Amino acid sequence: MFVDYYELLEISPNANSETLERIFRYFAMRYHPDNQQTGNEARFSEIVEAHNVLKDPVKRAQYDISHREHAGLHLQLVEEASDAKGVQKDAVVQAKLLSLLYVKRRQDVSNPGIGDVEIERLLGCPREHLEFHLWYMKAKGWIARIENGTIAITVEGVDRADSELRRDTSIRLLGS
Repeated sequence: MFVDYYELLEISPNANSETLERIFRYFAMRYHPDNQQTGNEARFSEIVEAHNVLKDPVKRAQYDISHREHAGLHLQLVEEASDAKGVQKDAVVQAKLLSLLYVKRRQDVSNPGIGDVEIERLLGCPREHLEFHLWYMKAKGWIARIENGTIAITVEGVDRADSELRRDTSIRLLGS
């Protein structure tokens, strides 16, 4: 797991060696295990590790490469979180999945499940994109994996699908 040493030491990646040493001494005294009031051995170890990497010019240059890559991943995360269309797309995928499972259960109550590969094919969505939706919908109790390993809608899922259909119908009727 990547640890942001700059964040840990509360300094800028552009901080000079004097700033690094000053901040290190402050945190080292604060978190040293001998400090009765604020000592924290785990935090002290992290501070020492960060200091040892950032004070060495070669190690710091290598670390900075990883830091920039990690910062790029954070930027992607922020951009995706800012895109409301992403959340809307997720809602559409979840609604389609619930609808498929609803129809399958209604058509064949004794064999209500759909396999993972078939779900991917029917939704046109690869497994890695479905994992979040499957996790969420299982946690909400809307779907479950049944005895034969397939995924089926639950009673809660039927209620959810039904309430979504009513809401969509009333919106269309109001908009007419």
